[in-house]
Amino acid sequence: MTQIQRFHLTKRYSEAAIYNNVVYLAGQVPENSDNEVYAQTQEVLGLIDKLLSEANSDKSRILSCQIFLADMKDYAEMNRAWDEWIASNNAPPRACVEAKLADPKWKVEIVVTAAIK
Repeated sequence: MTQIQRFHLTKRYSEAAIYNNVVYLAGQVPENSDNEVYAQTQEVLGLIDKLLSEANSDKSRILSCQIFLADMKDYAEMNRAWDEWIASNNAPPRACVEAKLADPKWKVEIVVTAAIK
């Protein structure tokens, strides 16, 4: 049986888990919640880069992405950060919805699943 690897494990959750050469990330949120959505998105994408790298993956191997916005009026600014980050010829399947996030100062939360190299 294939082992499940967990990274940055706490009592409540882990930041990432690997199973069958796929890495599943927990929802990533900004550490600096005082910024506007563009800067929050940039920060979250940087956190995703770090976790994917730790799991021997990268953004070119994302299989699926779910984006949660506190307010859909921020969609264009979130997309501006996303478009600067993702390779235009390698964009993964993605969903984006409006959701009430756990911290009212968070404007964005992103969940990705990616293949391991």
